[in-house]
Amino acid sequence: MQLPVLPSPASSNKHSTASANTPLTDNYGRPITYLRLAVTDRCNLRCVYCMPENMRFLPTKELLTNEEMMRLVEVSAALGVRKVRLTGGEPFVRQGIMDLLWRISETKGIEEVHITTNGVLTAQYVPELKRMGIASVNLSMDSFDAGRFFELTRRNEFAAVQNSFEMLIESGIPLSVNAVVMEGNNTDDVIAMCEKTRTQNFTMRFIEEMPFNGGTHELPTIVWDYKKILASIQAAYPNLERVGRSNHATAELYRVPDYAGQIGIIAGFSRTFCGACNRIRITAKGTLKTCLYDNGVLDLKALLRSGASNEEVSTAIADCVQHRFRDGIEAERHTHTSAAFDSMSEIGG
Repeated sequence: MQLPVLPSPASSNKHSTASANTPLTDNYGRPITYLRLAVTDRCNLRCVYCMPENMRFLPTKELLTNEEMMRLVEVSAALGVRKVRLTGGEPFVRQGIMDLLWRISETKGIEEVHITTNGVLTAQYVPELKRMGIASVNLSMDSFDAGRFFELTRRNEFAAVQNSFEMLIESGIPLSVNAVVMEGNNTDDVIAMCEKTRTQNFTMRFIEEMPFNGGTHELPTIVWDYKKILASIQAAYPNLERVGRSNHATAELYRVPDYAGQIGIIAGFSRTFCGACNRIRITAKGTLKTCLYDNGVLDLKALLRSGASNEEVSTAIADCVQHRFRDGIEAERHTHTSAAFDSMSEIGG
C-alpha cells in the first residue's frame, strides 16, 4: 500500500492546525498531546508474542536519523504535543539514544519524556535518566520467574532485567512493569507479579495479547481478556479497590489496601479506552499512525527526505489527524490483512 506523501494544502480541513498553546484536535474532538516515537525496530530479545526468532530488521538507511526524529518532535511540539515516549524495538540498542533523550527533553513545548524498555541494557543508564528528569519508565517484563522469562523471551537475560528493575525502584523514577498475559504461558505468574506491589512502589500492569506478533497467522480470540485478568486478581484479593483511570490513560488501575504499589489492566485487544485516545505514533521507518491498528497514514520519512519544510510536514500531519478512525475496531476493519502480522517492534507499541 502506497502511503500518501503530502496532502494538498487546499484539501486540508481549515481546523486542522494548532498553535503552541492549543493542542491539535482530531475529527472526533480528541486533543492530540502525546507522541510515541519508535527509535528502532531492533531488539535483543525475541518475545514469543512480538516477533519470530528469525526476525528480519530494517536496513539502517530505512530508519529515521536522529536529526529527522528531532525535526518531527519539534513539529509535533508546535502542534501541541506535550508528552513524548520513546519506544522500539528496544530503544537502548540504538546508538546515541541518551543524546537523543536529552535533546527531546530540552525541546520547547515538550513537558514530559518517557521511555519503554525491556531492561536488558537499561541499568547502566538509570542514574542519568534520573538526572534528566525522565517522567516515567515502562519496563516490559512478562514474568519474575527466571525459567518462564527465558521461555517467553528466548534469551538468557533475566538477571540483567531484574537488575534494571531493582535500580529503577531504588531511583524513585515512576515505574510501570508491563506483562502481556498469554494463555498457556504466564497466567500462573499473574498473582505472583501482583504480590511484588506489596512492598515495592510501582505499577504492575497486565496487557491483553494483541495480534502484532510478526508471524504469518492471525491471533485467535483471546482467552485472557481484561475481564478474565481482573477476575483472576479479584479472586486472590477480594478487597481489591478500583483506583480508576486518569485522563487519556490506557490502564484501569487498582490497589490492594496497604500495598505499596498499584495494579493496572490494559485492554489493548478489547480497545475499551479509544474514546479518550490522545496519541499518535511514528514508527522506526518514519510512518505516521493515528491508531495502533491502522496501516499507517503518512510516510513522514519520504516527506522529510523530499525537502519538505516544517510547515508542510505540520500541515500533512494535521490533515491526517482530521481523518482519524473513531477507534481501533474501525481502524482494524479498514486494515489490509498483512498489517495484522506486523511485529510490535516495527510499530512501536
